[in-house]
Amino acid sequence: MKKIRVTEASRKDILEQLLKRSPSSYGAYESRVNEIVSAVRREGDQALFRLTEQLDGVKLTEETIRVSAQEVEEAYRAVDDGLLSVIRRSMEKIRAYHEKQKKYSWFDSQPDGTILGQKVTPLSAVGIYAPGGKAAYPSSVLMNVVPARVAGVSRIIMATPPGKDGKVNPATLVAAREAGVEEVYKMGGAQAVAAMAFGTGSVPRVDKITGPGNIYVALAKKAVYGHVGIDSIAGPSEILVLADETANPRYVAADLLSQAEHDEMASAILVTDSEALADQVEKEIHGFLETLSRREIMEKSLDQYGFLLVADSLEEAIETANDIASEHLEIVTRDPFQVMTKIKNAGAIFLGPYSSEPLGDYYAGPNHVLPTNGTARFFSPLSVDDFVKKSSIVFYSREALEEAQQDITKFAEAEGLTAHANSIRVRFQ
Repeated sequence: MKKIRVTEASRKDILEQLLKRSPSSYGAYESRVNEIVSAVRREGDQALFRLTEQLDGVKLTEETIRVSAQEVEEAYRAVDDGLLSVIRRSMEKIRAYHEKQKKYSWFDSQPDGTILGQKVTPLSAVGIYAPGGKAAYPSSVLMNVVPARVAGVSRIIMATPPGKDGKVNPATLVAAREAGVEEVYKMGGAQAVAAMAFGTGSVPRVDKITGPGNIYVALAKKAVYGHVGIDSIAGPSEILVLADETANPRYVAADLLSQAEHDEMASAILVTDSEALADQVEKEIHGFLETLSRREIMEKSLDQYGFLLVADSLEEAIETANDIASEHLEIVTRDPFQVMTKIKNAGAIFLGPYSSEPLGDYYAGPNHVLPTNGTARFFSPLSVDDFVKKSSIVFYSREALEEAQQDITKFAEAEGLTAHANSIRVRFQ
């Protein structure tokens, strides 16, 4: 990890380095992704099956692309009962949290003869992408499916890449079925995103695609955006720990490594006003690296995107955290709730020494699909809102329109839109 004193210049340099991890910076992959997306859009199943055989080494047909009931039963037998119980408990906590996000249609009637309102309608069909193989995350399945179900989406399908044996990861499949997904398709990468965006003979077209994936998945979502909705173009994982001298350096080091182990592009940052804490955390990190299994990945992540930032004051540390706008932000200070009030930009905020980031990944209930690469400045976590659409409702009586007609026609004529003005005027001639 690089230990750096916080200055205006160093803050700018760090932000530039972090932004290099954005999927939008990987133009070399974009042409290949666009070729895949175009092929699936043009050829449907033919391209989907061909690409799955080329890229995943699995030969599929219309009969085998969809996971069967027998395969679901096999997955349940393969998953440990203890893990199944954890999946169910986690799912209930996620559901309880997201139930509080539900929005309802509303109408406001006024004595002047106007009724204004908003109609909230669930999306009809949603596609969830779930990574497969070594990067199988049943927790992400729950985080994507549960809010869609709470929103009232009537059809939820899931795409996940098959292994070389043509099977889907059992934990991923069990999590999907527990969350209520009846349609799971064995397909991955950019071709899976394209199939859900445009539909093929075997795969239905959806209205929106959500879920994490590699660079090909991220760029494919970018390519199909506009044809369908997407959650975001997610970049590598990141954590920022904002701490003062009261923080336990062993806890901080462990939490930084919990994100560094995701992949070599992950970012782990400590921002503190205590140089002594920064030194202690660095020492603890070296100790943990001797014992943890994904050492090589963590070391590369920390070498490239790991920072120990020392600020002159807690206020400067807070300002730095707001500039970086991290996906995960832990506040481990003397008064974390008071510091939290000054945070403007963060995907998820964890307060105090016992609210470690993995709590949010698996169990607490808030969604772990979060904005990355500084997009927490303007994006929010995945929520029930992502799976509904809103329509404005307008009703005016003749009397109410008559009272407003001169204002409307004046506005329309000022913009040179005479047909707009005429549309109002004709009703009173």
